[in-house]
Amino acid sequence: MPRSKDKLDAKYWFGRPGGDRRGFWLLVVAQPIKWFLWFIASRTWSGMRHVPMKGGVILACNHISQADPLVVAHFVYNTGRNPSFLAKDGVFKVPVVGKLIKWTGQIPVYRGGTDAVKSLHAAIERVDSGGSVIFYPEGTTSKQPEHWPMRGRTGVARLAMETGAPVIPMTVWGPQRIFDPIRKKARFRLRAPVTVTAGPPVDLSAWEGAEPNAENLNAMTDAIMLRIRDQLAELRGEAAPPLYDLKAAKKKSREET
Repeated sequence: MPRSKDKLDAKYWFGRPGGDRRGFWLLVVAQPIKWFLWFIASRTWSGMRHVPMKGGVILACNHISQADPLVVAHFVYNTGRNPSFLAKDGVFKVPVVGKLIKWTGQIPVYRGGTDAVKSLHAAIERVDSGGSVIFYPEGTTSKQPEHWPMRGRTGVARLAMETGAPVIPMTVWGPQRIFDPIRKKARFRLRAPVTVTAGPPVDLSAWEGAEPNAENLNAMTDAIMLRIRDQLAELRGEAAPPLYDLKAAKKKSREET
């Protein structure tokens, strides 16, 4: 994919003007990360025009490597929006790093019980206040052997229903060359090709005013993940397989053993 010269579409060094106000700690953390990524990743970006400069927005992205949050954060930062992920709560307990993650506006994710609801409420509050939230609907790195997207969890659909904010499908490809979570193999080489693209908002009008029941939430989530999958197929120049069903794959594996 060629690098676009359109100022609305791709900027590699400076963010688009007129976006979110930057906090002190975000500015402090962002600069060394951007320089680090310049050394390890050769960037190809497109679709920034689809990320609104102002107002609440949900950025739904595929997750293929532990290396891709930094890449995605860099892209979102340069769109003019402040990157806010839902991160596992354990990360916030890491000395020094945990404090920086909190100060840069990341949202802790708790598993199970009433604490899990707090994560969703925090994300709703962030979006309703005009912020952006980066969401990995799969909840973990893809377990599909060739890094294709899996079926997502319904948190992204709940967030969209509660806020009415646009869901922008984002697709990343290339961080698995830096660290492959399936093969558990790291390859630290300079300028690994990394591509990030954002598409037009997912059309979720079919569920406008719908009840947040399991059927509707699952259908919305599938619609979002299919858009992400199709964008990835375009980036890879390959035909996309069906969304990978991790539960079905685990069940089949147990039956075969």
